Amino acid sequence: MELHNLTPMAGSTHKEKRIGRGEGSGRGGTSTRGLNGAKSRSGYSRKLGFEGGQMPLQRRLPKFGFKNVNRVEYKAINLYTLQALAEKIGVNAIDTATLVNSGLASKNDLIKILGQGELKAALEVTAHAFSKSAVAAIEAKEGKAIKL
Repeated sequence: MELHNLTPMAGSTHKEKRIGRGEGSGRGGTSTRGLNGAKSRSGYSRKLGFEGGQMPLQRRLPKFGFKNVNRVEYKAINLYTLQALAEKIGVNAIDTATLVNSGLASKNDLIKILGQGELKAALEVTAHAFSKSAVAAIEAKEGKAIKL
């Protein structure tokens, strides 16, 4: 079987309905659009969400919530991830560039170190933010938590 001899399954495709080609075709005159009204005219398009004059769903439902423009979004990285990374590449200092190069964060991310998991080595970690438990765990292993 080659690409040039592939065809659709029998009965899965239909001939195009040719409309507006004279009365003899059976689909002339109004061209399957019915009689009068907006939908029979060319250029008609109904408003997005229009429900035939009924109050549309987006207006029936109440507004709620808000987006805090001052929110700071961090990329969360846990201690067990740092431990695995340190073992994999064999370093004792991890900064944002190391995390970006390993694919754990993108270059524009703000990075926060969280305290889940445990460290086995003394690491010098540089990040934008740390949780209290992460700082405690890093310093317990005589490492450093350096905040940017």
